[in-house]
Amino acid sequence: MHKFKIQPLTDWVLIKVDIAEEESEGGIIIPDTVKEKPQKGIILAVGKGRKDEPMTVRIGDLVLYGKDMGTEITMDGIDGLIIKESNIFGIIQPVSLELI
Repeated sequence: MHKFKIQPLTDWVLIKVDIAEEESEGGIIIPDTVKEKPQKGIILAVGKGRKDEPMTVRIGDLVLYGKDMGTEITMDGIDGLIIKESNIFGIIQPVSLELI
């Protein structure tokens, strides 16, 4: 596990931003100016939570978060986002292929 120079405080988390597709399914290159910002990522670090509200996300969780939330950072070559836990919509759970 990578050790980061940032430890989020209270109810803040550090998310590794999921990289947007560089090419469409039809092979068309999509310029950076029209790419949608990704809205999912992996939790890299979490704060300790508030006094009466423990954190519900953990390091390694794949999460969905609100568009244009938080503060974007780049550290050690990793694009990240520092965001409040309350701006995370949910944890993405693996789905069994038998259910599809």
